[in-house]
Amino acid sequence: MTAVVDEDTWTARRINRTALLTMTVMVFAWSVDYIDRFSIGMALPLIGREFGVGKTGQGWLVTVFALVYMVCQIPAGFLADRFGARGPMLVTLVLWSAFTALTGMAGTFGMLLVVRGLFGVCQGLFPAASFKAVAERTTPANRATSAGVMLSASGIGTGVAPLIVGPLLMAVGWRHTFFWMAGVGVVIGVVVWAILPKALPERLRSLPRTEVKTPEVSRKQLLKSPVVWKFTLLFCTTNMLSYGLVTWVPSYLQEARGLSLTQTGVAAAIPMLVSIGTTILGGWLFDRYFHDRGRWYLGSVALVTVVLLVLMVNAGSTVEFTVYETLAVGVFGLATMGVFGLPLRVLPTALTGIGMGVMNFGGQVAGAVAPLAMGWLADTFSYTAAFGFLIGSTLLTVLFAFWVPQTPAQFAFASPRPTGVS
Repeated sequence: MTAVVDEDTWTARRINRTALLTMTVMVFAWSVDYIDRFSIGMALPLIGREFGVGKTGQGWLVTVFALVYMVCQIPAGFLADRFGARGPMLVTLVLWSAFTALTGMAGTFGMLLVVRGLFGVCQGLFPAASFKAVAERTTPANRATSAGVMLSASGIGTGVAPLIVGPLLMAVGWRHTFFWMAGVGVVIGVVVWAILPKALPERLRSLPRTEVKTPEVSRKQLLKSPVVWKFTLLFCTTNMLSYGLVTWVPSYLQEARGLSLTQTGVAAAIPMLVSIGTTILGGWLFDRYFHDRGRWYLGSVALVTVVLLVLMVNAGSTVEFTVYETLAVGVFGLATMGVFGLPLRVLPTALTGIGMGVMNFGGQVAGAVAPLAMGWLADTFSYTAAFGFLIGSTLLTVLFAFWVPQTPAQFAFASPRPTGVS
């Protein structure tokens, strides 16, 4: 009886308040995630000079993180589904802050690689738990909007990071910069654990059975689902752009355009800050208009982004480069929930952790490939060749957009075939 009375207290106002508080908490957590993760891009030239390594070696600092981060995604999904969201998020936020501090203590380049790999383990457990938190605390009707707000933190983190890290690097050096970021991460971790609201009842956070007619889905069915792996590959191609730009634009602006660290911080921040608004807008647009028409939406957005990237690569001045980069990143921000919107609506809440862990595995393949490939292209040919890599990966996004399903019925998992039935 108590459980029934408790469920009856979930008014529309309380449901919306739960979603709003969840979005706020997750934005702060993801912002710290991105600031800690991508600050290394600003520090790469300084680290390269101190340890005497070229761009390919510098790229390994990002790639080793991404490789370990990638491997952790599916196990992280199991942990999130088994233990819920709150505990794993607190542990990961505190531990990754510890390894952020250890980054500044590494005495050799080899040790730095080890620390960044362990940092990847800690951060790798976070995304599945965060998607689990959103799935438990939102209804399917507003889930893409909520997740879009959460993922807009990528713009906050990658936009704020250059503005904060640039002056810190100049004032205290790259080592002490990571000490400062570590302290902030611990504080945010405790806050996330303390104020994350109670989950919604199951009946409120699942699609009505009349909308998606599927049997109960097991973890084994999910892991073997071709549909889930199609979205995983789609996220791989879309995430190339983010990893590539965040890793190599700061170095490009300093080395090819002659900007100072402070100027680089401002120029690198502008595109990412613009993407905050477009990522949120993209989530709202998906929920409101495109939840069953994701192919054309995502494909069109990606195609416009390709055109803007071509203009960026051929820019004649720093201002022109930054303008086209800003437009490309801003437009592509609209596509984020075109990738995540349908899976977040359809995946059973009990399996959201493992489902999003599988998808994020694909995104981190991009994190392992893009920095290293672009570093090699910049070393061997030019920065133009390196940015050309991103044009190619975004063209693949256009193709894959028309390969994935776009309605809950198309996403549905097949029932196990009864024995003896053809």
